[in-house]
Amino acid sequence: MTNPPRQRVWNTPTGRANFILFPGVEEDCSVSDPAMLRLATLRSHDQYNTTIYSLDDRYRGVFGGRMVVFMNEADMQSRGITEGDMVEIESLAEDGKRRVVGGFWAKSHSISVGSIGAYYPETNPLLPLAYHDLKSGTPAAKSIPVLVRPEPLQLNPGT
Repeated sequence: MTNPPRQRVWNTPTGRANFILFPGVEEDCSVSDPAMLRLATLRSHDQYNTTIYSLDDRYRGVFGGRMVVFMNEADMQSRGITEGDMVEIESLAEDGKRRVVGGFWAKSHSISVGSIGAYYPETNPLLPLAYHDLKSGTPAAKSIPVLVRPEPLQLNPGT
């Protein structure tokens, strides 16, 4: 059996593939903060859903830990972050609740400018419960608006 698209034949009035956008489908609500990045949560090599079998991720060159945020070099430079720096990530939700996770180290990665990646469930606290698909209930964990900044220095209270 033939499959016209496989042969790059499109049986349409234009002779080209036509894509249709459904009305009401909006992705990535706008955020006014110019420092905002989009967090996509990731699984590591040795992870099945939320079951973590090791602290290594050979796909991304991470060994012995999961508290990593993958960033584009340009985004790191514009924020004064260098590879290995400790950072905190704060979600930008409109519900007024402050959601921050810390203790992550920055790793340069080939990811689009304006985007970052980090493992879940470590970054689950950043995802507001309201950020989900209305029909399926699936969490919107691939585009969480966040800020990334160097982690504040912790002073030892005994000094």
